[in-house]
Amino acid sequence: MLDPLPPPPPWLVALVKPACDALSLPTLAYHIHEVLFAFVLYQTTQSIISPVLSNVLFPDIYPKLNKRTRINWDVHAVSLVQSCLINSLALWVMWTDEERSAMGSDRTGKGSVERIYGYTGASGLIQAFATGYFVWDIVVSTRYLKVFGIGIWLHAVTALSVFSFGFRPFCNYYGPVFILYELSSPFLNVHWFCDKLNMTGSKLQWYNGMLLLVMFFSCRLVWGTYQSLRVYQDVWHAMHLDAKGQPPFIREVHESNLPGHSIFVPRDGQLCLGDTSCIRAQSEVMKFTGPETLAVPIWLAGIYLVSNLVLNSLNFYWFAKMIETVRKRFQGKPHDEFANERERRPKRTPSMVEQMASELDKETLSGPDSEEKIEAVGRSTAVPVDGELKKR
Repeated sequence: MLDPLPPPPPWLVALVKPACDALSLPTLAYHIHEVLFAFVLYQTTQSIISPVLSNVLFPDIYPKLNKRTRINWDVHAVSLVQSCLINSLALWVMWTDEERSAMGSDRTGKGSVERIYGYTGASGLIQAFATGYFVWDIVVSTRYLKVFGIGIWLHAVTALSVFSFGFRPFCNYYGPVFILYELSSPFLNVHWFCDKLNMTGSKLQWYNGMLLLVMFFSCRLVWGTYQSLRVYQDVWHAMHLDAKGQPPFIREVHESNLPGHSIFVPRDGQLCLGDTSCIRAQSEVMKFTGPETLAVPIWLAGIYLVSNLVLNSLNFYWFAKMIETVRKRFQGKPHDEFANERERRPKRTPSMVEQMASELDKETLSGPDSEEKIEAVGRSTAVPVDGELKKR
């Protein structure tokens, strides 16, 4: 599937292409306008849209927040917008991108290598919006380093670095796949806003909290683990190509797109019947491979896979903490909210979801400025491998 958005202006491609080629990120030049658009969208949401709408919609709450909480409010607003937007785009691409679907079906007989080396413009769009978010994330984490801490900043840098691999292209196919980790993020942000809007323990927070747990388990543990195993297998296969550094079909597909060669027969054997967009989309899949294509280097595979393993392990750890908190609740063990939350809200019996979230937060993030660090955890997206180390 071709990128549904218009291409960047030629002058912009010419401006950034030398740097992109030097970084071995050739497809970035064709999505740089989307990266910039995403960055501007998220920065505008934080600096203008969120403050204006929040003052209008919550005049008795937002203006009275202290500076640190207001920063977190605006950042959570960006996270909510970003997670809803990119999840919708990822699901749409996975549903409509036929060329990408053919990679996943293995009916071409070369699916695993296409999933590693292949490229579609639609998946590039997902990579671009995620990259734009992480660029914004680095800017915010740097500007408010005292609020979010050095760990959040380091994660933003790491996430951007790893996610940028998709522009090599490397695992471009898995971009939308791992973005779906973020399906739990909208519920996490709603839970956070419920606390700030004095709706702790409300039915909205209760039902939202249950959905948060279900989505966390389904998307990050079940779906995430399964897809991680698939990418491990595909990368292993790509690291063991023939002696020339490539399987014969890469040369074959590449040569079939040279002038004078027919490209009416796509790699899956189905005719495009002269459909121009079909021909372009099919020729795009292996556009960035050729005789010079080499096997996946060990350093690249190592960074990608180790990061994936660490992040999946963290997801299991955090979910285990959630279960432990539920057990403590039913055993009737005492539990206290954070001191500043007790001062800000009227006294009430904490809900089970609130206790689960607070218990998990206190056990995983402690020390000075712990609440600000906790609030930061809920605001990020995920990269294909890590997707969401920082804020899971």
